[in-house]
Amino acid sequence: MSTKEVISILDHQSVKSSKINKKFIEDEKRLKKVVENSAEETKSYVITKDTIYCSPISSLTLKRRAQFVNSLDQFPFVQAEVEELTE
Repeated sequence: MSTKEVISILDHQSVKSSKINKKFIEDEKRLKKVVENSAEETKSYVITKDTIYCSPISSLTLKRRAQFVNSLDQFPFVQAEVEELTE
């Protein structure tokens, strides 16, 4: 998944405390649009156009990582040419 696909990232606690957010997640679960990782506790929800991903990573950490990835996009890609050494 690309960071460009992300519409929103919701913190699990804000979903629990908001009736609207909670109903939204529950409705999407019924429609089978939620991908859950049952092995780990959900700390945030990553929302894309078609799917909601339950993430064990906090929303703050995901935000920081997305900012880092986006900052890398500002650097031009440089492909180094490698010359083979022959005897």
